[in-house]
Amino acid sequence: MSRDTSALLGQLKIDREAAPESGSPSRKVLLATSVGLVIGIGIGLTIGLTGAPFFVENKAPLPAQNREPPARVLDLKPRTEKFRETILNASGYITPRRMATVSAEVMGLIHSVDVEEGMQVEQGQILARLDDVKARVAVNFAQAQIQVLQAQEASIHAKLKEAQRQYQRFAGLRDKNYSSKAQLTQSESSVEGLRADLASARANIQVAILEAERQRERLADHIIRAPFAGVVTTKNAQPGEIVAPSSAGGGFTRTGICTIVDMNSLEIEVDVNEAFIGRVAKGQKVNANLDAYPNWDIPATVIAIIPTADRAKATVRVRIAIDDKDARILPDMGVKVGFLAAAP
Repeated sequence: MSRDTSALLGQLKIDREAAPESGSPSRKVLLATSVGLVIGIGIGLTIGLTGAPFFVENKAPLPAQNREPPARVLDLKPRTEKFRETILNASGYITPRRMATVSAEVMGLIHSVDVEEGMQVEQGQILARLDDVKARVAVNFAQAQIQVLQAQEASIHAKLKEAQRQYQRFAGLRDKNYSSKAQLTQSESSVEGLRADLASARANIQVAILEAERQRERLADHIIRAPFAGVVTTKNAQPGEIVAPSSAGGGFTRTGICTIVDMNSLEIEVDVNEAFIGRVAKGQKVNANLDAYPNWDIPATVIAIIPTADRAKATVRVRIAIDDKDARILPDMGVKVGFLAAAP
């Protein structure tokens, strides 16, 4: 402050020891004028120093119903994986690890198809049936062959018993010189021959049993069953069509009955530019968003980095496991993923 201001403030100093002059109005006027002058000088100095007027606002307390709510306390807990920084983005597709186009092991006419698209099937459930008339005839023929060979075995066995008895008679007569050595030798040879025939007949029976089993297996191949539990995504054949393991009949032959997908084996496959593959590691957390549901965050984890690169696209394929399974996730859906930074 200036010297004039200091002088004025000194004049306003109250002498506590002096007797108060209670009845002097001129002194009161002088005191009020001095206070006003000091306040004016103070405001002028404030405007000169700051360039803006200084106001003091005396606010009365607000009523209880108009008061603002207290400030929210910030949550200083560590951020979870959902709020980690995304260090790399990529796009790919939902891919099933277990998917099969079920066909028949034999060529045949489709008699019935027992599934439709979207149907849930269990392992071993019947999917379709082929016309099995010829296969049943083959099984019956094999069973008849077994019976024929068993009858031949019984006949040879009976002849063998008779030959053995004859040999024993010739051997007893030879001791008494009632039979010749040639008869004894011929009888012994007959026994040995029948024994060999009996062994051959028994072996033929075993072959016939195996053939019958093979024909039964072939008959069972006319029933197409689900190799694993899953959902039917495609129905490729209809009753009346010919199905075969390969396209032996050209374009008029079906090579598959239906396609089954194991929904529990769904995962994400993305192609990562090989220049950024160093940012990806096994076990790394990933945030995935389906193109169909862009606002739905799906937690996922890197399973493996395929140890080979695509020379044409300069990318490396990465497999990502879906941590939370959901019925909305379907095969071949487009998906965008963000690889998250490691937790601090």
